[in-house]
Amino acid sequence: MSTSNIKIKYFWIGIRYVLSCIFFQFIVLFWYGFTVQTSIYDSAISIAILTAASLLMANNLKYYRPERNRYLYMLIWCLILAAIWLFTSQWILSLLFSSDAYYANFLYKSLPVRFFIGLLIIGLSALVSILWYTQQDQKEIVQRKADAEKLARDAELYNLRQQLQPHFLFNSLNSITALIGTRPEEARKMIHKLSDFLRGTLKKEDQQPVSLAEELTHLQLYLDIEMVRFGHRLSTEIGADEACRKMLIPPMILQPIVENAIKFGLYDTTGIVNIIIKAECHDNELHVSVQNPYDPETTRPKHGTGFGLSGVKRRLHLLFGRTDLLETKSDSHIFTSTVKIPQ
Repeated sequence: MSTSNIKIKYFWIGIRYVLSCIFFQFIVLFWYGFTVQTSIYDSAISIAILTAASLLMANNLKYYRPERNRYLYMLIWCLILAAIWLFTSQWILSLLFSSDAYYANFLYKSLPVRFFIGLLIIGLSALVSILWYTQQDQKEIVQRKADAEKLARDAELYNLRQQLQPHFLFNSLNSITALIGTRPEEARKMIHKLSDFLRGTLKKEDQQPVSLAEELTHLQLYLDIEMVRFGHRLSTEIGADEACRKMLIPPMILQPIVENAIKFGLYDTTGIVNIIIKAECHDNELHVSVQNPYDPETTRPKHGTGFGLSGVKRRLHLLFGRTDLLETKSDSHIFTSTVKIPQ
C-alpha cells in the first residue's frame, strides 16, 4: 500500500473516531437531561477544539520529538494544551448558554472531569504520533541503509568486472603480438573475435542477468580466442538442455571459471586438453559445471587462482547473499568447478 493510500485510510479512521466521540458525549449529556440542541453544541464544540489541540500536538511531533528520558516535556505540553482546550471550550459554551443556569452549573462542576479526559486524549494522540513518526524514521533509515549497501555492492561488482577485463585483454594482446609475424591470418581472426567479445562485454555492464543461451554464446567468443592462442591443444564441449538455456545467469560469471580451467589444464599438462561445460536444472536452480584435467603433482587446483574462483565466489555472494554457490572438487585427475544460480 502506498504512503498516500495509508494517509487516506488513517484520515477516515480519524474522522470516524471524532464522530464517535461527539456521539458518545451527546448521549451522556442527553442522559443528564439536557436538550438535543444543548447536547449537540456542547459535544461538537468540545470535541472539535480537542481535535484541533490533538492535531497541533501531532503536527509538532512531526518536526520535533523529545530525546530519550526527556518525556517530562511532553507531559508539560499535554497539560498546557489540555488547559487551553478547557478554557477555550468553556468560554465559548458559556457565551452560547449564558442564560441557562442549570447548564452553567453543570459545566462548572464538570471542569475537572473534562480536563482529565482532554489530557488523556491529547496524551494518547501524542503517544500514537511518536510511535508513528518513529516507525517512519526507522523505515527511512533502513531504506537509506539498503540504498547505500546496494551502491557499495554495485561498485564492488563493477570493480570485480574491471579486474577481469584487463587481465584477459592483456593476455589476448600478447598472443596477437606473437601471431602477427608468423600467422597474420590467425592474428586478424583473433582481433575480430576479441572485438566482438569486448563489444558484448560493454553491453553487459548493467549487471542485469541474461539467459544461459546468451551467456554461452558470449562464452564461445572467448573460447574461440583461446583456441586461436593454443591451437590444437585446446578442445571444448558445451552441453545444455533447452529448458536450462532459458534460465537466467549473471553476465560473464562463467568466463573466469573457464579461464581457470584452461590455465590449470594447459599450463600443467601436456597433450590435448578437453574442457567440458555442462548445464543442468535442479530444483529451481541452474547448475553449470566446468571440468578440466590437471596434474596433481604440479598444481594445487583446490586453492584456485588469484582472481578467478575467488572473484566469482565474491560476486555470487554480493548478488545472492550466499557463500555456497560455488563448489570445487577433484577426482581422478579431473578438476570440477560448479556454480549454482538460484532462479
